[in-house]
Amino acid sequence: MSGTPTRIVIENAAIATVDALDTEYSRGHVVVADNVIESVGEGPAPHWLENVSRRVNAEGHLLTPGLVNTHHHFYQWITRGLAQDSILFDWLVALYPVWSRIDADLVHAAAQGSAAALLKSGCTTAMDHHYVFPQGAGDLLGAEIEAVAELGMRFTATRGSMSRGKSDGGLPPDFAVEKTEDILLASEAAVDRWHDASFGSMLHVAIAPCSPFSVTTELMRDAAELARRKGVRLHTHGSETAEEEQFCKELFGMGPTDYFESVGWLGEDVWMAHCVHMNDSDIAKFAQTGTGVAHCPSSNARLAAGIARVPDMMAAGVPVGLGVDGTASNESGELGTELRNALLINRLHGRPDALTARQALRLGTMGGARVLGRQAEIGSIEAGKLADLALWKVDGLMHSSIADPVAALVMGALPPLALLLVNGRPVVERGNLTTVNEDRIAQACAKAARELASRV
Repeated sequence: MSGTPTRIVIENAAIATVDALDTEYSRGHVVVADNVIESVGEGPAPHWLENVSRRVNAEGHLLTPGLVNTHHHFYQWITRGLAQDSILFDWLVALYPVWSRIDADLVHAAAQGSAAALLKSGCTTAMDHHYVFPQGAGDLLGAEIEAVAELGMRFTATRGSMSRGKSDGGLPPDFAVEKTEDILLASEAAVDRWHDASFGSMLHVAIAPCSPFSVTTELMRDAAELARRKGVRLHTHGSETAEEEQFCKELFGMGPTDYFESVGWLGEDVWMAHCVHMNDSDIAKFAQTGTGVAHCPSSNARLAAGIARVPDMMAAGVPVGLGVDGTASNESGELGTELRNALLINRLHGRPDALTARQALRLGTMGGARVLGRQAEIGSIEAGKLADLALWKVDGLMHSSIADPVAALVMGALPPLALLLVNGRPVVERGNLTTVNEDRIAQACAKAARELASRV
């Protein structure tokens, strides 16, 4: 930071910092200097501050870290509402032929719809797991990276892949898969072109073969080697359904976690989506290796996959964050509502304290930051961290009688979003995007959905 920074001051807010001590202020302030949090504390901001471009009187509001989404499929925004009553494998079989017709223009529209929904629900950092690359479809990864950049969201893009078609014992149709050598070349090129590892980076790239039932063992091993050589993270789906566990035992002679261990896919640089069907041994291995989990409560319920053992994972020390998952299996597309769903679903086993409101908020903020390897930059409100902040209005009709503002956010209806800062820049004001016209996005998405449907 050179010269005198431009400052934004937020005052008179209830603040949940989600720092290591879970520090909270009943009426506090945060000072943002350019793109970094300069100070946070009880009471008003210092009166002597210079070069203040904006003061926000946040009376009746709760300030939290921006939410962090750890698993998504942006392209699915234009295939919502299909295969409504199917389990995962049947749902995939129904939708693979549709997804195989996407192209760069459709992906751009879908990515903007997905990213817009995330921003409007308080999400400042998102990842996307894109693994469908039809031949001749154009630069799909580039299309979504451009779309997200236009909206101003911090982003982890993953170069996904499928290499095991139906003729090789996999689930995807043969026309939807790529050759291993092509995947590895494209993955390395994506990292070289886009990954920015610097502090405050708006764009990370990770390598993400789709799942054990859609890629070969050769690709899993080679992708792990490539990611570690390039210094980037690894992501895939794991232990999502009982059918997947049976598939792994039949094909590999072992369950998913043991299979991941055998191909070098456990470690602090790895995170898995779902992890619903995990036994005690699986959880212990994740904890021992620091392997992360993206918990997707709404999608798990939509596809009848089951209830992940999140409280047990957290107690064991497994890094756990929240994920929306693709909007073909979570049609709302919002991350903010996953706070409430995570809390409620994890209590269904009869444990009223299985997940508390503050633990749910931690999952959606610091937990997600840790899963994405960005805990030193985002996920909590602390001096020196990036200014990714969500300001929620909790004094309106739906929330004013809830005594605890954190409970108002997590257990009540999703509060109106008064202000969302990403990298110190307002991207949502009073519930509306500031960077791109929402009506234009809605129209583009509707047109893209119709176009894709016409191709099938």
